[in-house]
Amino acid sequence: MKRLLSLSLLFLISHPICIIAGEEKKDSVEPINVKAIDWPWWRGPQRNGIAYANQNPPLKWSKAENIVWKSPIPGRGYSSPTVVGNRIYLATANKKNEAQSVLCYDRATGKQLWQTIIHKGGFSTKGNKKSTHASSTVACDGKRLFINFVNNGAAYTTALTLDGRLLWQTKITDYVIHQGYGSSPAIYDSLVIVSADNKGGGAIAALKRKDGSVVWKIDRPKTPNYPSPIILNVAGKDQVLMTGCDLVTGIEPLTGKKLWEIEGATTECVTSTVTNGDLILTSGGYPKNHMSAVKADGSGTVVWENSNRMYVPSMLVQGDTIYSVTDNGVAICWDIKTGKQIWKARLGGTFSSSPVLVGDRIYVTNEAGETYIFKADPKEFELLGENKLGTEVFATPTFCDSRIYMRVSEEVDGKRQELLYCIGKR
Repeated sequence: MKRLLSLSLLFLISHPICIIAGEEKKDSVEPINVKAIDWPWWRGPQRNGIAYANQNPPLKWSKAENIVWKSPIPGRGYSSPTVVGNRIYLATANKKNEAQSVLCYDRATGKQLWQTIIHKGGFSTKGNKKSTHASSTVACDGKRLFINFVNNGAAYTTALTLDGRLLWQTKITDYVIHQGYGSSPAIYDSLVIVSADNKGGGAIAALKRKDGSVVWKIDRPKTPNYPSPIILNVAGKDQVLMTGCDLVTGIEPLTGKKLWEIEGATTECVTSTVTNGDLILTSGGYPKNHMSAVKADGSGTVVWENSNRMYVPSMLVQGDTIYSVTDNGVAICWDIKTGKQIWKARLGGTFSSSPVLVGDRIYVTNEAGETYIFKADPKEFELLGENKLGTEVFATPTFCDSRIYMRVSEEVDGKRQELLYCIGKR
């Protein structure tokens, strides 16, 4: 059987020996057995919202057109679909019985295969009306699943087997609900890296994938903040990048060593940072709208900044071009080196879902379930398609093998019902 090159093999080729605190790591790194065509964690295989390019998802769909299957989702959540192999994983929460769960679906048919309850009881009544008790996206290393939940005043990371059996659970930190919680786990080497910024004083921590033990932990300021830890190669090295709490921070993933930190961004951020390899982008929405390009080489240089509002939807970078959609529905193209706006176009609606780049197309869905497709073209805006599905969408869709996996809410018999759709050419 022809073997597909996994992300783990690519990592091991470029990182033959890992060094921790100046000593050679003696035990071998456990492989991350996911394929480049999978969508194993938040923002996709490269953690930047860019899908595998060699695919051709539909430009048109509706409830009656190009729907391969749909399946009901019990409860509510904004967790995006995680797709590895022939399975799809989601987090969800049921307010009636106060249960936070992970769900598994068959990728070919949409049949629900299992549901594992992670927490029962302990729901907070506080938070933004748009928030849910299951807004984190599942991460998968090919052998285990990892999910973050806030429950009973604390943030926890839990690991499951691929058939839904509980392996371990680790408390990250106490957690004071302000708007909500939505930070997703990030897998790196033998670690899963998690964060839980909050008004009570949060933390970023690295846990061993095997047993959940804490390898390193960094205390954070006592301010509400919502991004996921994003690991990107920038300024020649892999860095855990965090924005918010009035800071921009670069951290060495294996050791937790703070590489650099500057005052910047805003108090509250949501978006996941992106890079061209030299600059990283920060954006926030409270107490002010803010966007900036920061050198991640330790110099702390802010190359440019402006007051645009990309508070919730994360941005895309292709080469030295930025593509973004503001919360109030304006698509904008920028030059990353100068911050110069190249073009902008109104899409319409309010956006919480983040755009995804597939080849030369950008797909982005507003809160009303309207998906706009436009060309990733630094010269001009070109709308390629516009489709509506459901009455509410907050989760970012996932793109694998020319199919779109979308978490959608609809009104069924006068009640809100979440559905997982598989959209593909038929």
